[in-house]
Amino acid sequence: MIPEIREWFNKRFTPRHYERLLAELHRLFPGALDFRVAETPLFIDNAFQQKLLSAGEEIVKIITAPEFLQRMDGAVPREYYLPGEPEHPAFLQIDFALALDDQGEVVPRLIELQGFPTLYCFQHLLGQTFRTVYGLPETFTHFFPDFEEETYVTALRRILLGSHPPEQVVLMDLFPHRQKTRIDFYCTEKLFGVSPVCFTEIQHRNGQLFYRRNNKTIPIRRIYSRLIFDEVRERGIPIPAFWKEPLQVEWIGHPNWYFKLSKYALPFINSECCPRTYFLHQLPQLPDDLEAFVLKPLFSFAGSGVEVDVTPERLRSIKDPEHFILQEKVRYAPVLKTTDGFAKVEFRLMYLWDEKPQPAINLVRFSKGKMMGVDYNRYKEWVGSSIALFVPPEGVPDRR
Repeated sequence: MIPEIREWFNKRFTPRHYERLLAELHRLFPGALDFRVAETPLFIDNAFQQKLLSAGEEIVKIITAPEFLQRMDGAVPREYYLPGEPEHPAFLQIDFALALDDQGEVVPRLIELQGFPTLYCFQHLLGQTFRTVYGLPETFTHFFPDFEEETYVTALRRILLGSHPPEQVVLMDLFPHRQKTRIDFYCTEKLFGVSPVCFTEIQHRNGQLFYRRNNKTIPIRRIYSRLIFDEVRERGIPIPAFWKEPLQVEWIGHPNWYFKLSKYALPFINSECCPRTYFLHQLPQLPDDLEAFVLKPLFSFAGSGVEVDVTPERLRSIKDPEHFILQEKVRYAPVLKTTDGFAKVEFRLMYLWDEKPQPAINLVRFSKGKMMGVDYNRYKEWVGSSIALFVPPEGVPDRR
């Protein structure tokens, strides 16, 4: 995107730049970076930023309609349902493939939704680090309009902490110090003083929750939930007894929204930017163009379980079709020119939802394989997780 800047960047790039980028991230959080960060950011101009924002606004309008939300009530499995659900999630992610339409134009196509937090603190760090290490202008911003560093950190602090001191707010996950995304947990702790805590270590007494820190028992008033329920199920770990109890605690990122705004919502979204999507168990017959679809488990995470080459035999072998969707494939555009070919791009709009959902920051992923996952990009370069920098017209650097 922005060919002049891409050419300038690629000609100027050396492996030393990338080594310095990784060294800086490891210096700040030694041993915590457990996923591949790509060699480059994505540069986006104002016109394409508006395309992304317009597509996001259309999806937000659909998913906030009362009749749509009523249809999501069946998304939460009974064993994971948690009382006290707020009217909306605190965080929203909208994932778009940068794809080609019938006219050959690059357009956003909806891939997934998440009513669940993602790397809000790490992405901010990554945008800063790219600019510093590569000597990019400060006008190249990773924030959407209405946000800059101070307003973003202030808004995120307000959403995470509410009116509570940081030590009474926890980031809850399963074995957080083993998670691939733990670098974001440590960024969150550094910025806001919120400690990562394993949900199996939370204590429950008389409707109150506690955790141990520095040999002290500390009450929990607010929980920033990063719990992935697929992982809990796969490991056979029971949900704690306090899950169904009335609790004196606030949830920021209420777990019910993990299920409601997810792949489960996609078949209900009628939009030009949303590919055809069906619940597998509701199809009276398989599509004639089955090769044009991918198979996705409803609540898998980070691309786990997605199958690109679908056959009737495979579909007939599925014993729980109500837990799968068929989604039409999109034609990814070769938008990222690298030093050895082109890469495909997925773009994540990351919203903060206070009084209303506002696009705040972003995440991008690059791939040269069939999919975005690590298994499809082994031994490749200029792939992995990154961030987009929005470039104003006057922001083109000196190309000498």
